[in-house]
Amino acid sequence: MYLITVFGNLLIILAVSADSHLLTPMYFFLCNLSFVDICLTSTIIPKMLLNIQTQSKAITYAGCISQMYFFLFFAGLDDFLLTVMAYDRYVAICHPLHYTVIVNPQLCGLLVLLSWISVVTLFYCTSLGVYLSSAVTSSSPSSATASVMYTVVTPMLNPFIYSLRNKDIKGALKRLIVKETKGQ
Repeated sequence: MYLITVFGNLLIILAVSADSHLLTPMYFFLCNLSFVDICLTSTIIPKMLLNIQTQSKAITYAGCISQMYFFLFFAGLDDFLLTVMAYDRYVAICHPLHYTVIVNPQLCGLLVLLSWISVVTLFYCTSLGVYLSSAVTSSSPSSATASVMYTVVTPMLNPFIYSLRNKDIKGALKRLIVKETKGQ
């Protein structure tokens, strides 16, 4: 599942980067979401796989804090990017004639930058105190299953949900594959 997540999201990034037809705000945000999904799963899955392989659940305090920091950072960023993507689609649907004026490259960059910044602020202002002061932990099979669902399954499905069903992305992937096979 981890490899599918990384590979699927990398395909989206490559397809959008390689095809000039996809240089639109929607695909710009989609590339950022794909990058964040790779980072999000990469903060949790490698340690989880190591734990499964070694049958050990040990983690250092610094390792735990680092993992929580990056997990919260990328999970929050994922949420903000999804919000920005929803705004982009709202403008495209409700104001189609003004879309290119409203959602210009400067606004796209600003929205992504702001997403990277409502995440750092939220993390330092709220989450750090909660997780550092928390002395109670719960470990049950149902919470482990829920953790796997939102750390592994959701980022794995995002490429399929947001783009691989999209004809523009499919076309870009086909052109990329044809270009690569002709080049070899």
